[in-house]
Amino acid sequence: MDTPIRQRDRSLIRGLLEALPAAILIIGEDDRVVAANAAALALLPSLRMDELLARGLRSPDVLDSVSRVRASGRSERVIWLEKVPVERSFEVSIAPFGGDGFEPLLILSLHDLTEARRLERMRVDFVANASHELRTPLASVLGFVETLQGPARDDAIARTKFLAIMREQAQRMSRLVDDLLSLSRIEQHLHVRPSTPVDLVGILRHIVDTLSPMADDRRVKLSIAAPNSPVVVAGDRDELLRVAENLIENAIKYGAADAATQNRTVDIAITVQGLQAVLSVRDYGAGIAHEHLPRLTERFYRVDAGESRAKGGTGLGLAIVKHIIARHRGRLTIESKLGEGANFSVFLPLFEARA
Repeated sequence: MDTPIRQRDRSLIRGLLEALPAAILIIGEDDRVVAANAAALALLPSLRMDELLARGLRSPDVLDSVSRVRASGRSERVIWLEKVPVERSFEVSIAPFGGDGFEPLLILSLHDLTEARRLERMRVDFVANASHELRTPLASVLGFVETLQGPARDDAIARTKFLAIMREQAQRMSRLVDDLLSLSRIEQHLHVRPSTPVDLVGILRHIVDTLSPMADDRRVKLSIAAPNSPVVVAGDRDELLRVAENLIENAIKYGAADAATQNRTVDIAITVQGLQAVLSVRDYGAGIAHEHLPRLTERFYRVDAGESRAKGGTGLGLAIVKHIIARHRGRLTIESKLGEGANFSVFLPLFEARA
């Protein structure tokens, strides 16, 4: 007859489980929970000691696997998919434990696959989107090359026209590749927080000077409100230049309404709120519908794909901005209503508050 596990042994097992980082729990021969570490209790908050496993883990696949392991004595692995309150997936390893006259136990180890699967889906979507974005301009260039080699070989007018289009498509592909490389570099260093002091006011004035010719061409007025003294944040100067450039350039391209009667001003401001510096870029254009706002920072997401491509957009600008701000431990907010323009605000920790 098997000897039930003693209280002292239970305490020893629980102490050993707490030393392990994985989510692990042990059940007795009556399918009651003998021990579970903090990681397992965090994943299964309804789990209770000395209660049936089925009360805390409501997965028929896992419970069926437990029965098979108990009957066969052989370890098994099973995938557990949970739909509520959020979608999660786990790999559950079940193995016999104990013996030699003592109560036969089963040990369950839960490995969270949610993040790995999410990243894999993101990679697949990213490759598919990048391939799609490159396919159209590449097909266009190849088509014009074949035309110039064939029917339009001796047509000077067509050659001039086609070469101009080919140049435009090649520049589009070049911008896309550059943005893809930039995004990849930022993601590689996402865990490393920049610590160099950078003057946000100096960055703003530099970018405004750079983009003034573009604003003049589109008859857009850039209005700046910034302190006379430096506003210093902990950051990477090149990356923060990219943030300011993307936001202001987007406001000039998409926020300035075409109608002459509408406000063609872009308001740019730097303020200090507590321990944070705030860079805001406000336009008075057509605005963005509410349903688009949560997805604006996704890779290749565009409110109007045709307009974006026509204006040289790659669909990666705001994704790059989001990742840079995340690396700087800041945050981005977007406020907009149709017909009332949009306001993009970047919150960054001040240098003296970086700790």
